[in-house]
Amino acid sequence: MFLLFKILRRIIAAFLLVIIVVPLFVALRIWDTGHVAAPVTSDAIVILGAAQYNGRPSDLLSARIEDARSLYSQKLAPRILTVGAAAQGDVYSEAQTSANALFKSGVPPRKVKVISSGRDTLSSTVAYVSYMKLKGYTSVIIATDPYHCYRAIAMAGDLGVAATCAPTKSGPGTLQATGIRYIIRETGAYLAYKTLGRLGIHLTDQVKK
Repeated sequence: MFLLFKILRRIIAAFLLVIIVVPLFVALRIWDTGHVAAPVTSDAIVILGAAQYNGRPSDLLSARIEDARSLYSQKLAPRILTVGAAAQGDVYSEAQTSANALFKSGVPPRKVKVISSGRDTLSSTVAYVSYMKLKGYTSVIIATDPYHCYRAIAMAGDLGVAATCAPTKSGPGTLQATGIRYIIRETGAYLAYKTLGRLGIHLTDQVKK
């Protein structure tokens, strides 16, 4: 009886260790990546979608667009991929809205590929990676929010693309504008992707801003 109790106690201790240590480790990796992520020369830049309003990008999306434009002007990649579907009833997709803003800022249309697919990070990643593989592109810079970088990089890597991240430096998704709530949300989303996702269960992480 004592031996059974001892084994049970160890099982409970190990379980508690896992549910505390693993999320804490992931949260620390999200925090660290958000602070140190830096882009390297790649085959393409991708702008992950965010809310748009009848063709006008939200502040969150505008920041990602501006970062992508800057990366392109620095010649860190020769092309930009815009990704993101249209919501029901919308005239413009998130991808088309991003592309239109790039055109207005002087990026040549031939250097932009519009991929109007994806309503969340995973489906958007699947969409742009599929296009990259068709074209033989193997590396990408992801323009997104700092604390979103870790999961976005992981998803691209899991699908066979080498990814770095360019964390936004303006808008509501910056390190200064976000904090523990964003990290907690990203920790939950990453763990859901790595656990439930392996079972084919896809939980959307779509957030309108």
